[in-house]
Amino acid sequence: MIEMQKLSKHFEQAHPDIKLKWVTLEEGVLRQRVTTDIATKGGQFDVMTIGLYEAPIWGKKGWLQELKTDAAYDVDDLLPAVRSGLSVDGKLFAAPFYAESSMLMYRKDLADKVGVQVPERPTWPQIKDLAAKVHDPKNGVYGICLRGKPGWGDNMAFITTLVNTFGGQWFDMQWKPQLESKPWKDAIHFYVDLLKNYGPPGSSANSFNEILALTNAGKCGMWIDATIAASFVSDPKQSKVAEHMAFAQAPTMNTPKGANWLWSWNLAIPAGSKKVDAAQKFITWSTSKDYIQLVAKTNGWANVPTGTRKSTYAAPEFQKAARFAAAEKTAIDSANPNDSTLPKSPYVGVQFAAIPEFQAIGIAVGQQMSAALAGKTSVDAALKAGQVSAEREMKKGGYYK
Repeated sequence: MIEMQKLSKHFEQAHPDIKLKWVTLEEGVLRQRVTTDIATKGGQFDVMTIGLYEAPIWGKKGWLQELKTDAAYDVDDLLPAVRSGLSVDGKLFAAPFYAESSMLMYRKDLADKVGVQVPERPTWPQIKDLAAKVHDPKNGVYGICLRGKPGWGDNMAFITTLVNTFGGQWFDMQWKPQLESKPWKDAIHFYVDLLKNYGPPGSSANSFNEILALTNAGKCGMWIDATIAASFVSDPKQSKVAEHMAFAQAPTMNTPKGANWLWSWNLAIPAGSKKVDAAQKFITWSTSKDYIQLVAKTNGWANVPTGTRKSTYAAPEFQKAARFAAAEKTAIDSANPNDSTLPKSPYVGVQFAAIPEFQAIGIAVGQQMSAALAGKTSVDAALKAGQVSAEREMKKGGYYK
C-alpha cells in the first residue's frame, strides 16, 4: 500500500482530471471506519481497502459496486481461488492488490543436522517429530513458533486451518457451532502441547511480527504462517538465517481440506460513492498487469505484489527473485473458500466464516484459545466457553432458535 501511494503519481499523470486523496489507518481502525461508512452509505470514501472476509458479505448485501473490467485488465489472469472469494454469483465486487496463503517455513540446516527430509506436504505428526528433534532452548532455538495472540484474524486464522485439517468446522449445516466436537478438541490439545513442549516462552502473546523477529534471529526451527513471510525470512538484509530457509506446504492431518488459509487485501467501491467512474479507473490501474510491471521496474521483482495474478508467477524474473514463488502459488491454488472443511459447511471462507457474526465469535474464541495456551484455563474449559459465546451470537443473529 505504501508503494502504491508512492507510485500513484503515475496514475494522476495519466488521468489529470482525477485527484487522489489518501487516508491511512491502522488495520483495526480501518475495519471500523469502512464498516460504519458502508453500512450507513456515508459516502466518505470512493475506494476502500477491504479483506476477503468482507467482500462476499458486502457484495451480497448490495453495499459494493460491481467491478466492470475491460479486456486489457484480463480478469481471467487473476488466480482462481482469489477471484472466486471476491465474487458473488459470478460478479466481481473487489479487485485484489495482494493475496496470500499460509505455508511451512523451516530451517533446512537444522533438519539436515538431525537427518530429517521434510516432504513437500508434511503431516502434523511429522512436524511434531521434527520440532522435538531440533528444539534446543539452551542454544536459543525453539522447535516451532506459531501464533498465540488472540484475534479472529490472528491466532484464529492459524487455529482454524489446524481444525479444518483435523476434520473440523466452525458450524454444521444447521449453523450450530461445533467447538466441542472431537476434531476441535484433538486439534487444540495438539496445538497447546506442541507449543508448550517445543515453542518459545510467551507464545500466547506472539503474532506475525513477534514470530518474524524470532525467525529472522534464527530462533525458530519452523514457522507456519502467511506466505508473505517467506519474502522476509529469505532476505539476507532482514534475516540472519536467510540462506538456510526452506519452504513447504502447510501440514495436514485427517484431510488436506482447509489446511492452508486464503486471504487477500482488495480495493472496492462502496455503493454510496458519487465518483464510481474515477474509482473504477484507479482500481483497474492499481491491480493491473501493467502496475506489477511498474513496481518491478521501480523497485525490482522481489517487491511486486504477490498472490494476485497467474502472469506474475509465470514471469521468469519473479521466479528468480522469489525462491518461494512455486510453493506460494501451490498453496494459494489449493485453497478453496467454497469447500474448506471435511464435513459440509454452510459458510464460505477457509480460516473464517463469511458471516457478520464471525468477527465477534472469532474474537471471543481467540481469547479462550490464548488463555488455554498460557495455562490460565484447560483446553476443554476454553472450548466450552467458546461454544457458549458462539451459540449466543448465532441465536442472536437468528440462525437458529
